[in-house]
Amino acid sequence: MTVMERKEATAESAKPDSKKPGTNEAAGPSADQTVFAILAALSFSHFLNDMMQSLLPAIYPMLKTNYALSFTQVGFLTLTFQGTASLFQPVVGIVTDKRPQPYALFCGMGFTLVGLLLLSNASHYGVLIVAASLVGMGSAIFHPDASRVARMASGGRLGLAQSLFQVGGNFGSAIGPLLAAFIVLPFGQSSLAWFSLAALTAMAVLWNVGGWYKRNHLAVAKRAKSYGAPPALPHARVVATLIILGMLVFSKYIYLASLSSYYTFYLIHKFGVSVQTSQILLFVFLGAVAAGTVIGGPLGDRFGRKYVIWVSILGVLPFTLVLPHMGLVGTAILTVPIGLILASAFPAIIVYAQELLPSRVGMVAGIFFGFAFGMGGVGAAGLGIIADAKGIDFVYAMCSYLPAIGLLTVFLPNIEGPRKRLLKTA
Repeated sequence: MTVMERKEATAESAKPDSKKPGTNEAAGPSADQTVFAILAALSFSHFLNDMMQSLLPAIYPMLKTNYALSFTQVGFLTLTFQGTASLFQPVVGIVTDKRPQPYALFCGMGFTLVGLLLLSNASHYGVLIVAASLVGMGSAIFHPDASRVARMASGGRLGLAQSLFQVGGNFGSAIGPLLAAFIVLPFGQSSLAWFSLAALTAMAVLWNVGGWYKRNHLAVAKRAKSYGAPPALPHARVVATLIILGMLVFSKYIYLASLSSYYTFYLIHKFGVSVQTSQILLFVFLGAVAAGTVIGGPLGDRFGRKYVIWVSILGVLPFTLVLPHMGLVGTAILTVPIGLILASAFPAIIVYAQELLPSRVGMVAGIFFGFAFGMGGVGAAGLGIIADAKGIDFVYAMCSYLPAIGLLTVFLPNIEGPRKRLLKTA
């Protein structure tokens, strides 16, 4: 072979093979645009989904007055909503790992729609429980499958994709209390029906996402498998690592439950603020949570998931310890770094767990989203019982020590090396 022939052969071999996964037209610029369009659609739908779901805890003071509920009943209302989501999310993840359902997201939003309409017309506590369970079912279907589609559309930037997906939900959760303060409280419980328009909008968006999923899931899923390689860890070590991650989620969501479910009561009881003022201050905290979610994923892509998890959970401890001893202004200010730092952990935890089991991304997302919802529900119910017995101030003093569980991060294995080398060659 001549020198010229060898150069031509080398150039030909360097050309991408259109038949190889990840090198066809779907990997070109048009695919990049489609990927970000899907991530934006998922984030927007997550915004609407969690906005509607956050209306329930945001109107707890109104429901407590209208139905003469105890703190225990308020807690069990949260337990029903989040417990339903907790139990069914792993099931949904396992089923859709084995048999993808492109329009599951659309159907899940339908459950939320029905639950919201039922909540707006509830006549007694039993109807509130049924409505809460339907909203929880919608969440159970939405979160694991949407997380899987976000990973498929990530282009290898897994932390960024999870952050973009999750931040929509966080902003929705932050907006919910404001909408409750300025719409539901002035116009009454029946005004919740107005938010059915949000559910219908989300269903229209998710129908289009389902169409993209149906057309592209085989090719995209094959490329997505290359985004993470399972670490060379014994099965027992993988299980132990997942348990540690579960404990970290436990500390995060029990503490978040103390703020999201009872912060308004705490502010009203301790500082004598109005219901609307308490809702606005809750919005400040939830807005910080949303900002923290945006930061956590990209930082995990850049510096490694383990370090983000370590700083985000344990780093919040000094702020939580001081919070119960502050005045109104100090309390409002401290909730900002608490929400910001604490929320940055969850995108990193999800991606870290999915990298342990990259062939079970739906199941992993379902387990961790479900466990987070479950811990939030159990925490709300348990904290409600404690608040009835010991007072709301005692609850916040006790919960201030929960982030110390973040010390368990030291036992997480380092699995970042293979991921970073893979991203450099992607």
